[in-house]
Amino acid sequence: MLKKKSNRVATRPQRGGPVATHSETGLDRRGFLRGSGLAIGGLATIGAVGGTVTQASAQEAVDGSIETIKSVCTHCSVGCTVIAEVSNGVWVGQEPGWDSPFNMGAHCAKGASVREHAHGERRLKYPMKKEGGEWVKISWEQAINEIGDQMLAIREESGPDSVYWLGSAKHNNEQAYLFRKFAAYWGTNNVDHQARICHSTTVAGVANTWGYGAMTNSYNDIHNSRAIFIIGGNPAEAHPVSLLHVLKAKEQNNAPLIVCDPRFTRTAAHADEFVRFRPGSDVALVWGILWHIFENGWEDQEFIRTRVWGMDQIREEVAQWTPEEVERVTGAPGSQLERVARTLANNRPGTVIWCMGGTQHTNGNNNTRAYCILQLALGNMGTAGGGTNIFRGHDNVQGATDLGVLADTLPGYYGLSDGAWGHWARVWEEDEEWLRGRFAVMEGSNPDGSDRMMINETGIPVSRWIDGVLEDAENLDQPANTRAMVLWGHAPNSQTRLPEMKTAMEQLDLMVVVDPYPTVSAVMQDRTDGVYLLPAATQFETYGSVTASNRSLQWRERVVDPLFEAKTDHTIMKLFADKFGFSDRLFRNIEVNGDEPLIEDITREFNRGMWTIGYTGQSPERMRTHMQNQHTFDRTTLRALGGPADGDFYGLPWPSWGTPEMKHPGSANLYDVSLPVAEGGMGFRARFGVEHEGDNLLAEGVAPVGSEIEDGYPEFTMQMLIDMGWDGDLTPYERRMIEWVSGFTDTRPNQEEVGETSQQGDRPSDYSDQVGGVNWKTDLSGGIQRVAIAHGCAPYGNAKARAVVWTFPDPVPLHREPLYSNRRDLVADYPTYQDKKFWRVPTMYASIQEQDFSEEFPIILTSGRLVEYEGGGDETRSNPWLAELQQDMFVEINPRDANNIGVRDGNMVWVESPEGGRVKVMAMVTPRVNAGVVFMPFHFGGMWQGENLRDKYPEGADPYVLGESSNTAQTYGYDSVTQMQETKATLCRISVA
Repeated sequence: MLKKKSNRVATRPQRGGPVATHSETGLDRRGFLRGSGLAIGGLATIGAVGGTVTQASAQEAVDGSIETIKSVCTHCSVGCTVIAEVSNGVWVGQEPGWDSPFNMGAHCAKGASVREHAHGERRLKYPMKKEGGEWVKISWEQAINEIGDQMLAIREESGPDSVYWLGSAKHNNEQAYLFRKFAAYWGTNNVDHQARICHSTTVAGVANTWGYGAMTNSYNDIHNSRAIFIIGGNPAEAHPVSLLHVLKAKEQNNAPLIVCDPRFTRTAAHADEFVRFRPGSDVALVWGILWHIFENGWEDQEFIRTRVWGMDQIREEVAQWTPEEVERVTGAPGSQLERVARTLANNRPGTVIWCMGGTQHTNGNNNTRAYCILQLALGNMGTAGGGTNIFRGHDNVQGATDLGVLADTLPGYYGLSDGAWGHWARVWEEDEEWLRGRFAVMEGSNPDGSDRMMINETGIPVSRWIDGVLEDAENLDQPANTRAMVLWGHAPNSQTRLPEMKTAMEQLDLMVVVDPYPTVSAVMQDRTDGVYLLPAATQFETYGSVTASNRSLQWRERVVDPLFEAKTDHTIMKLFADKFGFSDRLFRNIEVNGDEPLIEDITREFNRGMWTIGYTGQSPERMRTHMQNQHTFDRTTLRALGGPADGDFYGLPWPSWGTPEMKHPGSANLYDVSLPVAEGGMGFRARFGVEHEGDNLLAEGVAPVGSEIEDGYPEFTMQMLIDMGWDGDLTPYERRMIEWVSGFTDTRPNQEEVGETSQQGDRPSDYSDQVGGVNWKTDLSGGIQRVAIAHGCAPYGNAKARAVVWTFPDPVPLHREPLYSNRRDLVADYPTYQDKKFWRVPTMYASIQEQDFSEEFPIILTSGRLVEYEGGGDETRSNPWLAELQQDMFVEINPRDANNIGVRDGNMVWVESPEGGRVKVMAMVTPRVNAGVVFMPFHFGGMWQGENLRDKYPEGADPYVLGESSNTAQTYGYDSVTQMQETKATLCRISVA
């Protein structure tokens, strides 16, 4: 079952590309730019290589000829405002948003060139399909009918799980929510998006530590930080505008900046302390810092006593990580880590920032929990200037995750239990039994012989979809293999094991790509038919909300109507729903104009259901008010000072409790007990019970300001309101809704028609038994939340953070060596997990690690981002302003390794993987990487193991810049909790091409 399949692929000679290669002379990064072959210019270049932009004056040549429209950049998660200048329906210019508290008039290279993303000539302009090996233009009607007929046939033959609906972090919130609802109505949990391969280990690790799996503070709150600790992140390139906020704290607070990374990055160039460590040893590094903190008594003992559970077990593990052992494992000297620990202890509050350098590991959930525990030990949580500021990658990867485009949950992280489905069925006003009937049942397939109900089973994550195709059916925990794949706004080259993905793509019955650009999906497989390309509109051709990394929701307005024959994503979903026969149900409470569902109605529908994380207070009207009045918000606190949004935090960062009418201001900093709950305060979430093994899990003597319960307390239920005598505060409508949700009454109440309720004495004696179980997450009226907050309490309770997660494979975070490790001494001391099956697929650990690849493949391979490109790079490499800035895919090699191999700057080299994949790229010889480590960016595609694939793109839709995908040379490896892929610590070998 767990035998690794061969995936070696024969290589073919490389064909010349359209961009000339560099000469074999010494090259640094600026040399790459200088030799790029096109003149460097425009706003994009200013953002990439330095310079300033001044605010343009109003255009008055023809009064009123230019309309300005506010939107939000579609690249990283900072949430920069873009001011589009539109003339007669044509987007003619742009400025950064000067009033935005996030970008404050700044743009990076990508943000400065987003107009070209919409108007780009390399876009996919009309539906196409592969027919006899050639791309053929077809109509939308033909595309929907042909795809729909094939999908319905597959569903009939193999069940709904045989079609995989891969969603997108590029969707706005409304489209993401509709996509997850659409998959539910199709009848599958085989739905996922990019968060699986960027921050799923963050969500799991952080949510299981203190309640919510998101950034706790904000970019702006870093202004209050007295120390800044960045590990596994390079915001100077990945989130350039965020560096404005980091450097502000560094300069105005004299805050030391500590950067921990295997590579000397552009961010590290700003650091007061750069800690270089071995890839894949994050837990050991953090424990090495904590060793000095505990040894010297620098921890915040009172914070730990009152607000943290399990720190004693952490102490026991940390005690083993002496400076000598930490240096053996990480390479970082003990003296340096003692200095780091002292700096963090002497400069509080400090913030901890991490990105995919910490998450994309087989040990990823352990890494993220270790970062959290460092902050808990220092008492840096729930305070301005503290927290864990987790920078997300895509513009709406936070929102798409919150809205449930995941294989293991419904919107709002409700999970897949019967209770979760019951809640959303009530929100959707759907017949729950009809909904359950859409899903497959595997009769007698559970270990105890009972039926496996696929409606309750986590789907295959996107990181493993290829195994859903290639694995033997009897080894999968679903009725049949994946036969159809929908890649909707997803770049496949951002995933590992590309040679196997190519095989999986060719084995599918049907492959559908929905994107403004054709993506690498169009060319990396050798299919002659069964591939469809559907042109989606960009986010500038639609409107709706988008959630920045700090949890603020911003409202984009439509800049231009869909160009060419593109359609908005929610319109395409409606066309498929028509074909599948469930449009009337899917849009029961959503107005549809022609074929376009009304975005505002979708917002209001998820407002009615997402009580868990407080996506309920952000109505379209409130979000639009914020965007129209950005200038009224303080640029550090994010709180509006007067104006129509007075008192609100910008973007109503979730949780914004209760209904929009409650006007909760949002929560700028999670877990801050110095504020009343009504003003954005709260303790840690009580989601793990009230005790564990006899120990109290609730906060001790600490509660948000103004709380009538001045201690820890569990999450609120109707029973708790009854016990506290607070249920009398419910309105008649709220009580009736709670009674209906509980099943006490059969009729769903109408708010306009509800009169006075009967008095308590008229109710049956078992009334509380019947209605008491309704809680703050399932009460559709919002009444439980409203009453709890009126009494100064957080609806989700007031608990301790959990330093030990007893439900995870490693309750205390442990260092475990990467599967492909060249340190065999450490493999013996810190082995990986045993092979196991979870998320429907068999997963290998020990069976790979027990093999020694280090002699033949001695060099550690890691990967990351560039400032010029984003994600898989299809959009940005198709943008002429960005394409001119970086035309070559490359590998960074330390001079010692380069000299030993016989490689000079600019030479072409092969980077080869233990699993058979290899890429031909340009060598950049630089001390940015240590000897024994190489780095490649992951934004390139269109080359395949030495072969140029330009002629395989639809005519006119090939990106300007092509390059090998780094993930062709990446290897197997998945996190033990979330199936996050490993991209930061594998092995390779380098040879002259």
